[in-house]
Amino acid sequence: MGLQEEIDKTRQEIRTDGYSMSIGELISLYENNEINIYPEFQRFFRWSDYQKSAFIESILLGIPIPPIFVSQRDDGVWDVIDGLQRLSTIYEFVGVKQKNSEQESYFALQATTYLPSLKDKKWNDSQDPYNSLTMSQRLLIKRGKMTLNIIEKESDKMIKYELFQRLNTGGSIATPQEVRNCILLMLNPGLYNLMRSLADRESFKSCIALSDRLFEEQYDMELVLRFILLFDRDDDSLKQLGGDVSEFLTTRMREMAIKDDLDNRHIERAFDLTFDTLNESLGDNSFKRYRQEEDRFLGGFLLSAYEVIALGIGYNYKNPLPLVDIPNCVKSIWSHQIYQKWSGAGVNAARRLPYLIPLGREVFSR
Repeated sequence: MGLQEEIDKTRQEIRTDGYSMSIGELISLYENNEINIYPEFQRFFRWSDYQKSAFIESILLGIPIPPIFVSQRDDGVWDVIDGLQRLSTIYEFVGVKQKNSEQESYFALQATTYLPSLKDKKWNDSQDPYNSLTMSQRLLIKRGKMTLNIIEKESDKMIKYELFQRLNTGGSIATPQEVRNCILLMLNPGLYNLMRSLADRESFKSCIALSDRLFEEQYDMELVLRFILLFDRDDDSLKQLGGDVSEFLTTRMREMAIKDDLDNRHIERAFDLTFDTLNESLGDNSFKRYRQEEDRFLGGFLLSAYEVIALGIGYNYKNPLPLVDIPNCVKSIWSHQIYQKWSGAGVNAARRLPYLIPLGREVFSR
């Protein structure tokens, strides 16, 4: 199929519509459960109170707002693909978005560049009328317009996930794994919950010993995903990873999410044996650099070590080595010629994985 045929075919698979709606109409849609903003995504979006205030300022001043992207489901409800934080800010400010606690106070704005008097202003607090917007100001917001781009339900079912990924990568979500988490929540909440459960295992957290920042950025979930996708992958497919492991993780995760025959028990047993074994034998030294001359582990978590050690033990989980052999096997990796050649600076993941993963399988086999 030539380029033009590919363009024509794919364009036919994407059906879209678009028009302007008032913010008041968007509030009504939310109140009537006709638009879904995926509340589970909130942990992956990190607008500060000032960013929220600046957004309300933009509405009041009539500054154009980027369009909202939604996907129409079979039941007619719109799933928000891009614009969740903008809509969430509106719903939170006007008081229709559910709060985490009944004791939470109304959302108060901060002073902004052009409207410093927004400081401490609320939507309409009967207990604090002085700091509430006037009726005129509230109507100004409700009559503000936002453009919606709608992917209609007749479109290819994977289009909205592709669009979500493209719109949010490098945007208000900080990391590729946070984008993957959102896609997974839309595609297969059960698989997301399995991954979250594995990431919360105490043995796993103890072994990887990540910084608070990396936990916040969901790097623990990326490590779980790497384990699930790679621990039992055959050697031939490892050689076909291509040049972008991040894209590989996203593509294979999406494929896994729509499978009907995923063996969760197989995954859990391999994962638990791997990290229970490592936690008992090495703890937070599991993926640190080993210095033979000093006979000690130094530094922090190393992904290349994880790729050899965790994936090697996981591959052999049905016939594991005795626990007492694990420390010496781990130490032996650091002087191994293959590891030294393929784990150094300048060797990207796509090039090293076809060598490091088989090395781990060999080292941790009986």
